[in-house]
Amino acid sequence: MPKRVVKVGVNGYGVIGKRVADAVKLQDDMELVGVADIAYDYRVKVASLKGYDVYASIPEKRKEMEAAGINVKGTLEDLLKEVDIIVDCTPKGVGAKNKALYEKYGKKAIFQGGEKHEVAGVSFVAQCNYEQAIGKNFVRVVSCNTTGLCRTLNTIKREFGIKRARAVLVRRGCDPWESSRQGPLNTVVPEVKIPSHQGPDAKTVIPDLNIITLACNVPVTLSHLHFVMVEPQRLPSRDEVIEAFNKAPRIRLFRASDGFDGLQAIIEYHRDILRPRADMWEVAIWEESITIDNGEICWIMQVHNEAIVIPENIDAIRAMTELELDGWKSIEKTDKSLGIAK
Repeated sequence: MPKRVVKVGVNGYGVIGKRVADAVKLQDDMELVGVADIAYDYRVKVASLKGYDVYASIPEKRKEMEAAGINVKGTLEDLLKEVDIIVDCTPKGVGAKNKALYEKYGKKAIFQGGEKHEVAGVSFVAQCNYEQAIGKNFVRVVSCNTTGLCRTLNTIKREFGIKRARAVLVRRGCDPWESSRQGPLNTVVPEVKIPSHQGPDAKTVIPDLNIITLACNVPVTLSHLHFVMVEPQRLPSRDEVIEAFNKAPRIRLFRASDGFDGLQAIIEYHRDILRPRADMWEVAIWEESITIDNGEICWIMQVHNEAIVIPENIDAIRAMTELELDGWKSIEKTDKSLGIAK
């Protein structure tokens, strides 16, 4: 019997969309049918150079895209006719507006963390709640920061229980490609609403999580930095915490003593090992920062805003289309395809 292959489309070929498209191409149980966008700059031209079929997300933009030399195969509606599932990677708020179109064509859809939980009804982090996404028509992959928090906190919760968690997020000002257009400059901008949205967002994945988050934006583009403090149900030894993180998927420990003295060093490492775009799909935790003190577990971690949610999108496709009912098997398959290893 031939292996079942799910046909996937990507709407929005930006920071997340282009990475999702590349990851889909690596799966032996998925076929990338095409990508859709409204832009006609170098980014979409690269999609054509890679051999991806390009569609116009808005029909009125097709002429402009073709005038710029992009071979446009059709519109988003044409793409929807050919796929089993669409991964919406459009800017914040656009995905929610696109939902009606996906419903019109009876297509399953994945939304990103910029949309509200209510758009899909299921907010997703693979190692936390894979089973909730099985067979669903709509799923939301949570934001990069929420993904990082959920992966690490769920690991602690599973092993030791959590009474209370607190996290301080130092957020990058903007994605690197937007550096000429936005982001704070020569300042640090606090998010004065407490909790910041990441704490309540984490509770959409782990409902019984007692967490409060604080955040600020800083003038860097490399990634986010989190300071996390957890009061566990059972206080473990430091070695037990290290063992728990080492066993968990998509979490990796780095040592400052090995030269990883800041965000830039860990990103440079991923350049050196020839990761595509220097992407870090894992959460990076500084091993020296793992501390047991005054009844709390503390650690410092790095979240690569451009890349961390890519494995989650692939696992969400498998869960929703029921390619794989076992979340841990999907995680293993996705990680192997991307080259994630402990």
